[in-house]
Amino acid sequence: MRLRGEATFVGFGFGAIQAGLFGLEAQASGAFGRIVVAEVAPETVAALRRAGGVYAVNVAHADRCETVKVGPIQIENPAVDADRGRLAQAIAAAQEIATAVPSVDIYTAPGPAGLQRILAEGLRRKVVTNGPRAVVYAAENHPQAAALLQAAVLGAMPEDTRVAAAAQVRFVDTVIAKMSGVIVPLGDLTPVTPDSARAFLVEAFNHILIGRVDFGPAAPPFDRGLAVFEEKDDLRPFEAAKLYGHNAVHALAAYVGLWLGLAQIAQLGDLPGAPAFLRAALVEESGAALIRKYAGVDPFFTPAAFARFADDLLARMVNPFLRDTTARVGRDPARKLGWDDRLVGAMRLALAHGIRPRRYALGAAAALRALDAQATPALLLPALWRPAAPDPDEAAAVLALVEQGAAMLAAWDAAGQPRWEI
Repeated sequence: MRLRGEATFVGFGFGAIQAGLFGLEAQASGAFGRIVVAEVAPETVAALRRAGGVYAVNVAHADRCETVKVGPIQIENPAVDADRGRLAQAIAAAQEIATAVPSVDIYTAPGPAGLQRILAEGLRRKVVTNGPRAVVYAAENHPQAAALLQAAVLGAMPEDTRVAAAAQVRFVDTVIAKMSGVIVPLGDLTPVTPDSARAFLVEAFNHILIGRVDFGPAAPPFDRGLAVFEEKDDLRPFEAAKLYGHNAVHALAAYVGLWLGLAQIAQLGDLPGAPAFLRAALVEESGAALIRKYAGVDPFFTPAAFARFADDLLARMVNPFLRDTTARVGRDPARKLGWDDRLVGAMRLALAHGIRPRRYALGAAAALRALDAQATPALLLPALWRPAAPDPDEAAAVLALVEQGAAMLAAWDAAGQPRWEI
């Protein structure tokens, strides 16, 4: 498949999400004739240029892994003056832009190569040249990413073009439930470029939610080239479902898998009792709490719809073609045990709605083991939660549950096997 449309797409960052979601979908849409990507790693820029701007993405389907070639695209290094100028020109001509960088902290990076300054210069040129309206997708997995990006970009613009630029661009948040990764070593996967030692591997799933693109009642509709994305008036309930549903059960699977000595998430799919255990956590604990909190907000937050979502998600999680590892999903247990993060956050949500999250409590205990096999919940968790200054009574209730989870895990140890019915 080749680029064949008339619109321009610009992306910041050349990781699995930019390459395997935005770039892949931009090409598949047929709307774009030009894809421009900003990437700060010189070796990545050089490798893609040697490959004529064409890169490979490995797409995991339920029954196979497919290689899709994307491009030719244009790649530029923001640290190089000439490249930075070409990026600004591309932004001035672009209808859709996506940031997929490691953190929202990059929105305020110092120096002329800062993402916000390049976007500001591109939007300034858009105003001066009367370029097309544009939407900017903020894909940094932060609930206020779009607002933070907009503030950083408009703050970096000259005052005389700030108002006009704000009228021509909309910054929207995203909820990206697409599982993806960079694979090293390659094995039998197709590398990003012929001389690359890494591969992009993404699942075929592309149901991405974004904020509403609204230029006002007097403005004509904005026709997105990435029409596969679904707009929502309020993304907050779906962000909660992603963190306390999808991410929580994914972490639970990883830490239980690590306790069992499993290398691959997919191995849980073949283990008697494990799929039902994970489904019960997702549907009966976090799912039931999400439905109680957001009932009436959207048809998604109903028992039947959430059950369909759970079955689809769990089948995707244990897809062997995705090659997801327990080590990757379970990395950084200290962060994932944070007061507002996936495991403890899912437990708190459940408790707030009268549900006892015993499976997530066991998952939190398993995550603590991954962090420090000798430490007790009472020793480690209060220190991890201290920055959030939690309510003492709520913290005590969550801690008591995790201690019960640790006791259940100890019973698994004594039995030499998991006891899924808890």
